[in-house]
Amino acid sequence: MAPGIPDEVMMDGALIKQLAEVAKDEALRLGILMRTKESPNSSEVVTYAPFTLFPSPVPKAVFLQALAVQTHYNTLVDRISQDADFLQEALASTVEVDDFTARLFKIHQQILKEGGSRSVVLGVNRSDYMLDQREDQASSLKQIEINTIAASFGGLSSQTPDVHKLILKMATRLEESRLILDNNPAAGLARGVAKAWELYGSERAAVMFLVEETQTNIFDQRYVESELWKRNIPTIRKRFDDVAKTGSLDQDQRLFVDGTEVSVVYFRNGYMPQNYISEQCWDARLMMERSLAAKCPDIHTHLVGTKKVQQVLARPGVLERFFPDQPEVVEQIRATFAGLYTLDLGPEGDKTVAMALTEPDRFVLKPQREGGGNNLYGSELIQELNRVKGGSERTAYILMDKIVPAPVQNYLLRRDAPLKLSSCVSELGAFGVYVRQGEDMLMNECVGHLLRTKSVEHSDGGVASGVAVLDNPLLV
Repeated sequence: MAPGIPDEVMMDGALIKQLAEVAKDEALRLGILMRTKESPNSSEVVTYAPFTLFPSPVPKAVFLQALAVQTHYNTLVDRISQDADFLQEALASTVEVDDFTARLFKIHQQILKEGGSRSVVLGVNRSDYMLDQREDQASSLKQIEINTIAASFGGLSSQTPDVHKLILKMATRLEESRLILDNNPAAGLARGVAKAWELYGSERAAVMFLVEETQTNIFDQRYVESELWKRNIPTIRKRFDDVAKTGSLDQDQRLFVDGTEVSVVYFRNGYMPQNYISEQCWDARLMMERSLAAKCPDIHTHLVGTKKVQQVLARPGVLERFFPDQPEVVEQIRATFAGLYTLDLGPEGDKTVAMALTEPDRFVLKPQREGGGNNLYGSELIQELNRVKGGSERTAYILMDKIVPAPVQNYLLRRDAPLKLSSCVSELGAFGVYVRQGEDMLMNECVGHLLRTKSVEHSDGGVASGVAVLDNPLLV
């Protein structure tokens, strides 16, 4: 069982039932909410966002490691976004076969042709890790991916610590309750957005949340909006369709949507092909990128979050390009890399294919997609690799070592799901925020963390995709 949560607590059925009811009520009271899939755009029907009954154990050393390296990842993302030659080289094979990445890359090229980004640069990213259990039983921090667009759950995760503190106290685990850290990524994200808004220089201009048609996770975004309104910063919520119909640029390239000047475009949409349902959506994306508004992220930073860039960065000597005189930073970042392998055409890619087909359970096949539920494992990996191995289509993927964390026991609280003890694994995220104006980095911070937990029966997927649940680290 999890260190700090003894077996007698985990196995006490009456106590667990009581704690679960209190936990759900507390989540509702604190606003840890999602709209339902049955009524995703209705304010009338809400439920608690799924979460664990108890916090999950995370070694303190690796937790602090994840937070400490985040500012270096912020710097890395920003420097790559300014290196057009590197992005061209890294994504050359991918854009040949992946239509979505190719469309994004075309906008990137168009913006460069027109003189590049002239606005303030605002980055909000989340680097996600799992703890790989080594043969000596120690855990090492290994990065799964870095999300440079629409990194979510900074809002809801700011409320979950209080739920777990209460549950531990009720379970007479007072000492453990003190180990639950306060966490408020929403305030940190808003601080970065507010800085970009301030630098834009117009009090009338609004921060525009570009949102999806389906709004199940709206409350997560509302926490950031609320933090901005506390600073008297106006916000508006618009969809691609709204921007396409009512958006325009004036002669100074200022963006107006439905008559409101926009200072910051905060993308909570636009990271999946299905977000662009028409050519008008792509036109709207290009218009926003051309504007003076700060984009979070801009198109260049969006591309930095592709799996192909992640794989190329793991090659020997590549990190040194971005930190030429900082070997200690290179060492800190590289220590978090799992094994990453190219599937480009040629001997190296052929070797990767053969290796994966020989030992498929050691690896994960990853396409250039965000949002969870896209990766391929086991038999699906074999089937897809056999289908694409002989042609250029395989370059739409990368191969990565499968991270194997030690499972822990917990109860996953979901609407309409039975209350049962599950064997689970967790994923730790660190939120990073940075603001740059010209060559001056004005803000570069790690602003909080996110722990998500899922049953071991699920290989892939996040909270929004209905697989993982929100959690808190119990530092051990």
